[in-house]
Amino acid sequence: MQLVIVESPAKAKTIEKYLGSDFRVLASYGHIRDLPAKDGSVRPDENFAMDWEPYADKSKQLKAIADLSKTADRLILATDPDREGEAISWHVQEVLRGRKALPKDVQRVTFNAITKQAVTEAMKRPRALDTDLIDAYRARRALDYLVGFTLSPVLWRKLPGAKSAGRVQSVALRLIVGREREIEAFKAQEYWSVTANMEHDGTPFTARLVQWEGKKLDRLSIGNGDDANRAQADVEAGRFSVQSVETRPATRNPPPPFTTSTLQQEAARKLGFSADHTMRIAQGLYEDGAITYMRTDGVQMDGSAISAARKAVADRYDASYVPDSPRQYQTKAKNAQEAHEAIRPTDFGRDRVGSGDHARLYDLVWKRALASQMASARMERTTVEMADGTGRHILRATGQVVLFPGYLALYEEGTDDPAVGRSGQQADAGADDESRRLPRLREGDAPAKKSVAAEQHFTQPPPRFSEASLVKRMEELGIGRPSTYASIIKTLKDRDYVRVEKNRFHAEESGRLVTAFLERFFEKYVGFDYTAELEEELDDVSGGRAEWQAVLDAFWRDFKPRTAEVMEQQPSAITAELDQFLAPYLFPERADGGDPRLCPNCGAGKLALRGGRFGAFIACSNYPECKYTRRFAQSGAEGEDTGPEQLGQDPETGLPVERKAGRFGPYIQLGEGKDAKRASIPKDVDLDLEWALKLLSLPRTIGAHPETGEPITASIGRYGPYLAHSGKYARLTSTAEVFETGMNAAVAKLADAAAGGGRPQRGAARAPLRELGKHPRTEVELRVMEGRYGAYVTDGETNATLPKSLTPEQLTLEEAAQLIDARAAAAPPKKGRKAPAKKAAPKAGAKKTAPKAASAAGAETEAALAKPKKAAAPRAKKKI
Repeated sequence: MQLVIVESPAKAKTIEKYLGSDFRVLASYGHIRDLPAKDGSVRPDENFAMDWEPYADKSKQLKAIADLSKTADRLILATDPDREGEAISWHVQEVLRGRKALPKDVQRVTFNAITKQAVTEAMKRPRALDTDLIDAYRARRALDYLVGFTLSPVLWRKLPGAKSAGRVQSVALRLIVGREREIEAFKAQEYWSVTANMEHDGTPFTARLVQWEGKKLDRLSIGNGDDANRAQADVEAGRFSVQSVETRPATRNPPPPFTTSTLQQEAARKLGFSADHTMRIAQGLYEDGAITYMRTDGVQMDGSAISAARKAVADRYDASYVPDSPRQYQTKAKNAQEAHEAIRPTDFGRDRVGSGDHARLYDLVWKRALASQMASARMERTTVEMADGTGRHILRATGQVVLFPGYLALYEEGTDDPAVGRSGQQADAGADDESRRLPRLREGDAPAKKSVAAEQHFTQPPPRFSEASLVKRMEELGIGRPSTYASIIKTLKDRDYVRVEKNRFHAEESGRLVTAFLERFFEKYVGFDYTAELEEELDDVSGGRAEWQAVLDAFWRDFKPRTAEVMEQQPSAITAELDQFLAPYLFPERADGGDPRLCPNCGAGKLALRGGRFGAFIACSNYPECKYTRRFAQSGAEGEDTGPEQLGQDPETGLPVERKAGRFGPYIQLGEGKDAKRASIPKDVDLDLEWALKLLSLPRTIGAHPETGEPITASIGRYGPYLAHSGKYARLTSTAEVFETGMNAAVAKLADAAAGGGRPQRGAARAPLRELGKHPRTEVELRVMEGRYGAYVTDGETNATLPKSLTPEQLTLEEAAQLIDARAAAAPPKKGRKAPAKKAAPKAGAKKTAPKAASAAGAETEAALAKPKKAAAPRAKKKI
């Protein structure tokens, strides 16, 4: 028997169909072990020795692999053909060696597509594990660990509120924060354009003023309305005739097939997918055998694939759409992933695969790959210049005619921010004129002038990064690698360092503060050039051109002393340094020329950055006399707080009642110090002293329940106003109800909630958000429901949470079915769930015990274990 190890159950299921009965295919479910999240997992003083620890949730799966490996004649490690895949194979081998379950014959096979031909051919060409790729993996993992476990504690101690820092994560964050600073520093410039609407032989067209009063105009030449009106009048008064007509042929070549990076960019532009969602969908398409491996820097395609693409083009179009010779693409990347093909369909004859997002992404991959082997598009670009009688004013009209569409008949690449130039300035007002058709004009023609317009414009700041443009910029700078971009972006979101609005990244205050800290105290390590150079060194390791421990040693030799030096500084000194470093951002120049640090409350104190328990804030130097504060924000317009607002005194205690601003919003406080009472201010309350005293008095006891004698109380909690009685709760609809609800109403509401009329009870019937229809394989009705933690899809037995990238409105029936199938395969059998399984157990014998021994492994693993487990079951029970 030959045991094959892959990463996922879907991949295992597909491959097992291609191999003979002598093969068993098990899934590792991704990585099986990692560096423990504690100090000492990487030991630089011991030549960067590492401790590896199996994931707790992989114990059953590892046992299943080890048990079957003991009876196998050959172990075939068939994980993905990249650095991470090589690492998973290495981890599996090392774990089996430690358990003395490693067969004598261990081989590594890789394939770029999960098709029968690719898999069977790969099995004929096994190799040993690639130690260079494994060393590159260890170097990257150690670097990320050392940065995280050395730098993050510095952040926690010196920058309250900071969560973490990462080798590439922090550099990506710096890009987003840097763009935010550019936007804030940008000063818009006014400019005007003058255009004439003209017509010739019944065809209208537009011409722009490019020369006025004998001077050539650039975009900003006309900077005010007066000049624009004079220019408009000159054009209206002039009689313009064609001075020159220039026609130039142009050619557009198709883009190469997708790499990981370009797939993420194009899916973001055209489909609105996040990088993380794109990779999940692409993983599914790969495991289903529809596309080639999706983590690649290569743009080349296999010769047979090129021939198949050319044939598909010829079948779909006529021969003119097939170039005379096959197109060959080359990439400049030198890391190991370059050896892989570009992302392409495994069968160019299939123009549709799956449904929903899977179908949309496959369509994108198919069109891009097919277009890469199509003929170039041929255009004709025409520029017409018209002068008035004086020759001092010139209008220009441009247009473009597509003579032969070539690849454009199938596919056109998207662009980031088409209306914005590389510098971030707004593109010329007439920049899109080239796409317009022009009438046939000759020298001396005098087109009719219908109208003239002068339009005001303002230069625009550079746009905030979208996922597509951020990935593109990271790739241009050489920071990170395409296979890591999705996880980097996800980490920034999860840490709340950035937020996404209208598909654009906005830097949060915490992200800005962390970036400022790293730029001030660890400038080298968040430098773009340094990070790119380090990536090159890691690529040299994967290519066998450098030794991994030497790369780590060179990094650690400088990094460790620097972190120790910063750790020795007092937090107050760190804050003072950041106060100076961030002064242009925190205290921008005032329009009236006054001191930007002058306290607006007392008019005497100076504003400065301060560190608090929950992060940084701005405060007056005259504290405690002046209690002015504001959040870490630029001008103080947002987050400003002039100090506590006195609402009055409590008539019972005589203590002051104050309204204050806190980390989680406004609140009221009675008294001072640790004995002070505090209460949040609900949004539906118009606060005054009376309301403040009511809120401070909570919880309110309504009385004893007539049946149980236990008290019923009303209060306001994290999720709003509620009633409580003996561990049972009922929601209230407003803050006023907390103080107005009487005994009868409270008893009724509690009874209603217990019966399911209040907060939905578990298992109670609720209206679905959507009825999707019957599962295509089980024919069970699928519904989308609203749960406590968000929307989920259910078939009545299995519930699967919707990914953040999918909304209930976007979810298709097939995607819902896949979510249910994946959840059902991953979940362990539930006790007492299926009575028929117990009845069948005596008939099935040892074969039916397999799911119990490897429940977490999923349905595919259970099936694979069924046959060999017949002999191994008694020994396994003894060990347990």
